[in-house]
Amino acid sequence: MNRRMLGAVAALALSVALALPARAEDEHALMTLPADVMQFLGVYAAQELGFWKAEGLDVKTQMIAGVGAFNAVVSGSADFSVSSAVSLTRAAAHGQRMLGIANMVDRPVWSIVIQKDIADAAHFDPKAPLSVRAKIMQGRTMGIDAVNSIVHAYLRAVAKAGGIDVESIQVAPLAPPDTMAAFSRHALDGFVAGTPWPQQVLQNGTAVVVASPMLGDPDWIAPNGSGVVITRPQVCAEHRSICVKMGRGLVAGAKFIHEKPAEALALMRKHFDKIDPAVVELSFKAVFAGTPVPPILVAQVLANSERLNVESGLMAPEDQLKSYDGLFTDEFVK
Repeated sequence: MNRRMLGAVAALALSVALALPARAEDEHALMTLPADVMQFLGVYAAQELGFWKAEGLDVKTQMIAGVGAFNAVVSGSADFSVSSAVSLTRAAAHGQRMLGIANMVDRPVWSIVIQKDIADAAHFDPKAPLSVRAKIMQGRTMGIDAVNSIVHAYLRAVAKAGGIDVESIQVAPLAPPDTMAAFSRHALDGFVAGTPWPQQVLQNGTAVVVASPMLGDPDWIAPNGSGVVITRPQVCAEHRSICVKMGRGLVAGAKFIHEKPAEALALMRKHFDKIDPAVVELSFKAVFAGTPVPPILVAQVLANSERLNVESGLMAPEDQLKSYDGLFTDEFVK
C-alpha cells in the first residue's frame, strides 16, 4: 500500500510539474551611461537592487563619456542609453530619429563652478544677475565631461547670457575624477558637472557657483531632460517586452528614491563611498528634487532642451524641429 501511495504522489507531482509553465530565460539589454553622476541614482537602484532582474531583464551597463553613450545606441552597439533630450532633438534634426521612453531627471542638477581665488580677485557677486555672473568665465579654462554634451551646451548658453565670446573659453573634456584632480591643482579655472562633483568643491570651500539650473539659471531651463532613457524605435517595435521590463524597472527606481529616501541615501553613499558623506547628503537633496515620479518624458522637456541647443550655438535656429511626434512615448513608464 505504501508503494502504491508513493507512486500516486509521484504521479501527481509529475502532472503538476508538467502543468506549470517553464520559467522563461531572462532577456538581455546593454545600457550606456555618459558619466558616473548621482543624478542617475534611479538607474543605479534599478540595477543594483534587482528591479530589472525581478522583471526578467538582465541589464548590463557601460560607461561611455558624453555623447558617445548616445552614439552607441544610434550605431546599434547598445540597446539603451541614459542621455539628454539635447542629444535626442539634435540627432532628429539630422535625420537620426531615436525614441525617448523615460526621463529620470526633469530638473537639471548641474552647476558651473569657478576657483574661489579667481572669484575673490574679481570681486564676484553670487547674487548678481546671471548676465553679470557669467562674465567671469571670459577667457577661462573650464572642465566638461565631453564636447557637445548637455553640460557643454549649458556652459555655452550661460556664456552667451553673459555676452562674452563663447570661443574664448577653453574647454577640457575630462572624466569627473580627472576634473577634480585638475581643479585641485589649479589646472582648471572651473568646471560644469552634475552631482556630486560641484558639491564636493563647494563643501571644501575651494569654489563658488557661477550658475545652476537649480537656482533658476536661466529661467527657461526647466523642465529639461538630462537623464532621458533613449533607444532605437525598432527595439521597442521588435522586442516590446524588453522596453516594458526596462520601463517597469525605471519606475521602481524613481519610486524608491521618493518612497524610501533613507535607503536611497544609503545606496548613494555606497555607490559613491569615496565622497564625503556630507557632500553625498547635500547632493541627495538635489537628486530627490530632480527625480520625477513617474519618470515620464513630455514635449515641454524636448522644447526646452532644443532651446538649450540653439542658445548654446550647437544647433541653428532654422534646424529646430517643427514637431516632436514619434520622438518620445510614455507608454512604458505610466
